[in-house]
Amino acid sequence: MAAPVFLLKKIVAPFFLPVPFLVFLLLIGLVFLWFTRRQKTGKMLVTMAFILLALFSSGWVSDVLIRPLEQKYSPVTNFEAAKDIKWIVVLGGGSTATPGLPLSTYLAAASLFRLLEGVYIHNRLPETKLILTGVSRFDGITPMAEVMGDVAKEWGVESEDIVLETKATDTKDHPIYVKEIVGRDRFILVTSASHMPRAMALFRKHGMTAIPAPTDYMVKEREGGLSPGMFFPSAGSLEKAGRAIHEYLGMLWAKMRGQI
Repeated sequence: MAAPVFLLKKIVAPFFLPVPFLVFLLLIGLVFLWFTRRQKTGKMLVTMAFILLALFSSGWVSDVLIRPLEQKYSPVTNFEAAKDIKWIVVLGGGSTATPGLPLSTYLAAASLFRLLEGVYIHNRLPETKLILTGVSRFDGITPMAEVMGDVAKEWGVESEDIVLETKATDTKDHPIYVKEIVGRDRFILVTSASHMPRAMALFRKHGMTAIPAPTDYMVKEREGGLSPGMFFPSAGSLEKAGRAIHEYLGMLWAKMRGQI
């Protein structure tokens, strides 16, 4: 039963993100305009899609959506207070192993940012072990944790300081399998800032004590203040809006299923 639910979520969820949703809305609107007499309905749908596209691709709107997620937890800066920590858990954020390309390109941007932060903290706390998590539910795909482990070793992390957790296929699975490794120990949790609220809630639900170490921020204070580009629609703003909506939907889904 778990597999069909997983597949259903992966297939249906993207349709609620800005780009697929707006394309679908435009498609339905165009169908009404070109193939039916319901011209008013078609115009309304196309107009709605345009307005939503303008809003979601605006830096002001996308920042408003994602800022509450990213600002809920602060980065780790006091390493003196974390000297008793044994574990640093880095949640995977996507990977694609493509032979012939540089190893660094195997990881999605989110995974690179998370791994970089995890290695940075590990270097400041050299007695810790890096737990790298993530695997695909589909056969024949190199586990994300393995790819991150290879990159971490290229960055100078010793093999004995790396623990691969290759069972978790989704965010909800991470606490289950990480707990098998860390037990009741406190640990530092590294993931994207926008993803941190959902991840922390899931680990707390399993009775685990995580110290949040958010990274991969999308809302940043710009040096020099405002720039002309901030007043125009952009693909970057659309991506921010999409990530924020993905997290809000993820939290709603987790609450509905009693996971947080």
